[in-house]
Amino acid sequence: MSTKDRNAVTTDKPIRESTGQAIATVERAAEVLMHFTETPSVTLGVTEIADALRMSKAAVHRILASLRVRGLIQLDPATRRYSLGVGAMRLGLAYLDRLDIRRIAAPELMTLSQRTNETATLSTRTGWTRIYVDQVTPPREVIMSVTLGAPYPLHAGGSSKAFLAFLTEEEIESYLSSGPLESPTSRTVSNVAKLRKELAHIRECGWSQSFAERMSGAASVAAPVLDHHGRPVAVISVCGPLERFRTEVDACVEALLESTARLSIQMGWTPPERR
Repeated sequence: MSTKDRNAVTTDKPIRESTGQAIATVERAAEVLMHFTETPSVTLGVTEIADALRMSKAAVHRILASLRVRGLIQLDPATRRYSLGVGAMRLGLAYLDRLDIRRIAAPELMTLSQRTNETATLSTRTGWTRIYVDQVTPPREVIMSVTLGAPYPLHAGGSSKAFLAFLTEEEIESYLSSGPLESPTSRTVSNVAKLRKELAHIRECGWSQSFAERMSGAASVAAPVLDHHGRPVAVISVCGPLERFRTEVDACVEALLESTARLSIQMGWTPPERR
């Protein structure tokens, strides 16, 4: 080996070691930061963090000091406990500001339609109505196709009820007391007492269904995409011709809930088992 080669090896080794140490430090800092988002406690002490992440208290203290510099973590001088700082909030808000639910949901709609061999749709809410903003149809002869951009009331159909059921109690009551509920078809649930019970059931099971409630001859199952507050930012549905869809409900619901869970996590929602 030439002198030049030996010098290159000698020079490269400290660089690789330094890079590896830097990466490990960043990973540990990320672990500490994420631990604050995953624990139910608002504040944490150095020992709690060290025990939970199996780090030394000295390492945790150094990481917290670095995160405080950027405002990602803040310290209460009186209790000597730490909590998320303004910098963490700014990161979260910046992420939320850049979310485009139609773009994010597009791959899920494609997968969902392929998996169920039925039409997958995406709806968003505008006041007391909701509209279809995207759909993917299957390559079969008889399919369901929805009209994009047309407004529908929040009680008529699977997607509408999935929105209404996950609004706040105040919002639900405001909607139900806003006046007579129109009936697009003879199967639309327009009785307030009956609808209120159905909405409670939808919240409990996480999805809704419709058999000719919005349009005669059509059926669907729908579930909300939730944000970090657990509020619906969109609704995904799987729909098809009524008679054929009756035998497909269970399989469609399973695929639907998997899709909406993935999308909800991207929107900041935390599944119950992680809370």
